[in-house]
Amino acid sequence: MSATIVAKDLASGHGDRTLFSGLDLVVAPGDVVGLVGVNGAGKSTLLRTLAGLEHPESGAVRLNPPTATVGHLPQEPERRPGESVRAFLARRTGVAAAQAELDAATEALTAGEDGADDTYATALDRWLALGGADLDERAGEVAADLGLAVDLDQPMVSLSGGQAARAGLASLLLSRYDVFLLDEPTNDLDLDGLARLERFVTGLRAATVLVSHDREFLARTVDRVVELDLAQQQVRAYGGGYESYLEEREVARRHAREDYEEYAGTRAALEARAGMQRAWMEKGVKNARRKAPDNDKVGRKFRSEATEKQASKARQTDRMIERLDVVEEPRKEWELRMEIAAAPRAGAVVATLRGAVVRRDGFTLGPVDLQVDWADKVAITGANGAGKSTLLAALLGRLPLDEGSAALGPGVVVGEVDQARRLFLGDEPLSDAFAREVPSLPDAEVRTLLAKFGLKAAHVLRPAETLSPGERTRAALALLQARGVNLLVLDEPTNHLDLPAIEQLESALDRYPGTLLLVTHDRRMLDAVAVTRRLEVDGGKVTEA
Repeated sequence: MSATIVAKDLASGHGDRTLFSGLDLVVAPGDVVGLVGVNGAGKSTLLRTLAGLEHPESGAVRLNPPTATVGHLPQEPERRPGESVRAFLARRTGVAAAQAELDAATEALTAGEDGADDTYATALDRWLALGGADLDERAGEVAADLGLAVDLDQPMVSLSGGQAARAGLASLLLSRYDVFLLDEPTNDLDLDGLARLERFVTGLRAATVLVSHDREFLARTVDRVVELDLAQQQVRAYGGGYESYLEEREVARRHAREDYEEYAGTRAALEARAGMQRAWMEKGVKNARRKAPDNDKVGRKFRSEATEKQASKARQTDRMIERLDVVEEPRKEWELRMEIAAAPRAGAVVATLRGAVVRRDGFTLGPVDLQVDWADKVAITGANGAGKSTLLAALLGRLPLDEGSAALGPGVVVGEVDQARRLFLGDEPLSDAFAREVPSLPDAEVRTLLAKFGLKAAHVLRPAETLSPGERTRAALALLQARGVNLLVLDEPTNHLDLPAIEQLESALDRYPGTLLLVTHDRRMLDAVAVTRRLEVDGGKVTEA
């Protein structure tokens, strides 16, 4: 079914904080709209509003036709206890909900309820349109094609991170919605998964709105960009794709600044002129009073006329100021200024693996012989499930080896941003979780540092587990600045991080003098960060490119 989604004059916020207002959006079949903005600008809120999961403060969302199916695929695929991979796929594709509706309609039809015929026909059409008839067959084929070599009746919670990422991609590739709302679909995908996702999105005939912080993915898929500008409290739409958006945005910001500076300069000049004219007028009055004798009527009249002339000029200048078209000053955007604090240099050899073998759940890493030296900048790439995170854990001594040895050099201080951001997943307030990691830092400095990373009072008192993935990532990066490290380990650091923060992280990595181990599938980050070595992990084997 061809379907169009229309949003008219939408507004939404949290408490007294407005996220966006006056938002108009029309997405027709085949359109791919990229939604961008800093963390907290309201991108996920907008997707949920378009999906009908949240009510806007004002405005409305309309589907044409109203019976169209909308698929909202959120950031983190929820792994529910007791849910099998097969059930997960059915839920994410909408088939499970459609099956429940069809079962209820079948019971009503069997019971002979009024209107049951029409209800059953509608439910059946929906189930068929979502691909319920052949989902099991297609699920097996797609899982095999993606290399998801697990029993589909296996619990989702038992999957590794790489397997869960493949299952999430499979749920998307199996979906047959009329409208797709995709929130960070690129997170945790390897290069092969990204290529498959790109082909899927560009081949869709459905209306699509997606949020992504993968710049290369945006450049290859979207044909329009909608920016939620939190700093300016504005919504802007740009045509022509992501690269065009970057150029147009830069031009628009430059023109806005130039327009304001021209207005401010003109106003300042007019106000200075008016002030001078009033000063001359007042000086003329004083002189007239001081110099004019009582019988000098001609002189008094002349000075009075001159004073009135200056007053008239001042009033005329005031009117010119009033007639100026007011140009609001562009608000300066909040910008992350990130530094990674470096601890004193470690020894020449930072970490080693000698004949290292790790066996876990039928997977084997190694044997690996690897030496990481001081100031090495190492990029580690490979498919999901190839063993990249296992390699990092072995190098850091967190994972017992079945064979061989692992060692960290003397004086090595590790700073890590792990894939799950585990440090900030507990129920204690963010400020407490952060302070526990840097006990020497006063509470006031903890709050100041978190605020620098965009985590204000509303964030620091909340349980850390209630933060968004992007906010937890910011907290993890703030921790790197709070304590000096000389071995920096980043496992998919750009997941959930907004575009300005990613660019700041890249700049910070360029300035960082220590040793870096970087696992990422972000193609632009791999190009932007100057690495000295590249390791490829494939099926548990580690090779140097």
